[in-house]
Amino acid sequence: MLRSLETVERGTFEPDEVVDKITLDLDARRKRRQMLTGAGGTSFLVDLPIVPSLKDGDGFRLEGGQIIEVHAAPEALLEIRPSAGDVGRIAWHLGNRHLPVQFAGDSIYLRADHVIEDMLKKLGAETRHIDAPFDPEGGAYGHGHTHSHD
Repeated sequence: MLRSLETVERGTFEPDEVVDKITLDLDARRKRRQMLTGAGGTSFLVDLPIVPSLKDGDGFRLEGGQIIEVHAAPEALLEIRPSAGDVGRIAWHLGNRHLPVQFAGDSIYLRADHVIEDMLKKLGAETRHIDAPFDPEGGAYGHGHTHSHD
């Protein structure tokens, strides 16, 4: 059985090292141990020492040196476009709930959640539902999960 014991960042491997590609949502890109099958049929075991924080274009390095390139799957997200005067207050409310968020330009993205969407609308934010890859911020101390109640 093929195994991956490490991940590699995009730009650190050559295209000819890629033997397959796989599209994963955020949760699957943050699992330490799992069985996966690439788009080309390559089955492999991910067996990492720590929880990864794979971004679009990163990869799993197999024991033989080959790379399985990772792509971020589109997910149901909320796009928030707060006004300059509201961005701090809205960011505080999202952070206070320990929600993973992605900042891109003037927008904040988070996973679609009707309860959070209702709160944001009460705060005066405009929201829009989209399907897009989700690469949230890694937190102040590195990547991966930034908070846990385990």
